[in-house]
Parts: sequence; structure tokens; C-alpha cells
Amino acid sequence: MSRLQNISASLNTTTAHVLDSSPAGGTIPKDEHFFKAILEGWHTDLIAFVQNGVPKLVVAFLLAFLAQRVTAFFVRRLQHRADKLVGNSQRAAQLRTMAAIVRATAYGVIGFYLFVEFLAALNVSLGPFIASAGVIGLGISFGAQSIFKDMLTGIFILIEDQYNVGDTIKIASLTGTVEDLSLRITRLRDGDGTLYIVPNSQITTVSNLSRDFAVGTLNVSVDAREDPDRVLRVLQQLATSVRNDVAFKDIVISDPSIPGVDKISGYEVIYPITVRVMVNQRDGVLRELRRRVLKAFADESIAFGSTSSTMILQSPDPKAEAAKAKADAAAEPLPSTPTPGA
Repeated sequence: MSRLQNISASLNTTTAHVLDSSPAGGTIPKDEHFFKAILEGWHTDLIAFVQNGVPKLVVAFLLAFLAQRVTAFFVRRLQHRADKLVGNSQRAAQLRTMAAIVRATAYGVIGFYLFVEFLAALNVSLGPFIASAGVIGLGISFGAQSIFKDMLTGIFILIEDQYNVGDTIKIASLTGTVEDLSLRITRLRDGDGTLYIVPNSQITTVSNLSRDFAVGTLNVSVDAREDPDRVLRVLQQLATSVRNDVAFKDIVISDPSIPGVDKISGYEVIYPITVRVMVNQRDGVLRELRRRVLKAFADESIAFGSTSSTMILQSPDPKAEAAKAKADAAAEPLPSTPTPGA
């Protein structure tokens, strides 16, 4: 700033001198004092800049270089982890996205730091600049607060690997499969085909139904008059057959569990079958269990239960009514005959 002031003062002095000495025709003659004043002003500020500003810039560039190397190290680590995920292309893409975000953010901060240090080395007052930037930043923060919050939450979702594309999750009252995951939104599709777009900042609690394993429970309703031991034996046989089936042996993790009678209601008895399966395979296993229950109960003549009672009404049989009336008449005692002379 002082350099600009010195140059401006020198230019004003030289210009006034030139105008005073110019002829009436208005032509300005060559004056060596004009260029001399400029060189003297620059010379004075250059010496001060070399003595004070250059060391500050050297330190600033060294710190920026160190920060750049640290950032590059972490970015390479993320990219290396992404390259190792051969079977999970979606997770690899997320790691590469995080690497790009870290690199862009760090380089932006480093560039801003160098810009501020360069202005300080030139003795430029940063007060008005910082005040203006503060006012602008405050306005932007109010206008884009939700966007910043969405993106910050999205970064933590990616870093913590809370869920990925293809996972079945539950967010508040929404349950569905994740179709797309970005820094700002999560796209969720439920079983009816409805697509939900959820801002990441609104995700406070998430339940991931596709991690490690899933547990499926099939409640089998059986008539209360059926023998419980026989029913349990049939259910255990069909559940074991599913576990040993070639098509399901890699899907069903452990042997199905049938604890026994779980509930009795009217003529209905509930026998639960619990099975632990691989993620996203629960519905297929439960469908196969239902099919085998239907087949086994048909083969063993086991009746399904019902929570309602059934009353059968039928019209009376005329022949049966006549026979009943005849039997009732025969059963009535004969009237007594009075004895003569009594």
C-alpha cells in the first residue's frame, strides 16, 4: 500500500512540474524526472518488500507445500483402498468421491491462505477485505445452510460407511432399497416402487437391514386339534430340508429354529420358524418355506388353523323327524284303565 502511495505522490509532483513547464501549445516535452520518480518509488518499496515480505512468503509457501504433501498422502490412501475393493464397485466409487472432496477442499484452503499471505506481504490492509468476506459469507451461510448441512451429513455417511447403494434401510417410517447416494440426498425405493428422495440432513437414525445377516420368521397357523408333537416333527423336517437344499445351503447361515407353540387363539395355534440368512435373501427363503409347508401339510393331512369359529346350519330331515316323533310316542306311558267296582 505504501508503494502505491509513494508512486501516486511522485506522479502528482511530476505531472504538476511537467504541466507548469509545458509551452502554450499544450505539447508536453520529455522529462527525465517523470521516470526517475517512478523508479525511485518502486526502488524504495522493493527494498522493503525484499527485506520483510519475501521471508514471510517463503515461510507461507513452505507451509503450503507441507499441507499439500499431507493432503496428497491421505488422498492416495483413499484411492488405494478404493482400488482394493474389486467386488464392490459402488464403495470404491464412494471412496474416490471422498478423495476428490478432500483434495479440492484442502487445495482451496491452501490457495486462500497463500492469497492472504501475499496481500499481507504487500502491506495491503486486510480489514476491509475480511469484513466484506464476512458479510458475504454470512449471507451465503443463511441462504445455503441446509445445503451445507446436507453435504456435511453426506460426507459422514460415506466416511462411516453407514449404508451403500443396494442396501435395504429404514429411515424414520420409510423402508426401501438405496438406489443412489450422493453428498446431498439419498434416493430410496420401497416395495411398491415409490421413489423417495431424502435430504441427508434429515437422516437422524438409520436402520440397515442388509448388514452381515438377516433373520426371517414364518408364523405357521395350525388347527388346535392337531397333535403338537406331530406338527413340530413335520415342520422340523421341512425346515431342515431347506437348509440342506443345494439352492439354499449358501444362503441359509444356520439351522432353522422352531421353539414350539408360540400363541393360541381360538382354533389357531402358532408355530414360528426362525431362520438366519444372508442379506437381501430373506424373502426368497420365506417363500420357499411357505411352499414346503403347504406341500407337507397336504401330504400329512394337517389342517391349518383359524381364529374364527364356524357354525354349520342345515334343514331338518322329514324322515328323521317322523322317526323321532314315533319314538317319542312309544315312550309315552299308556293311560291307566279304571277297575270295575272301584
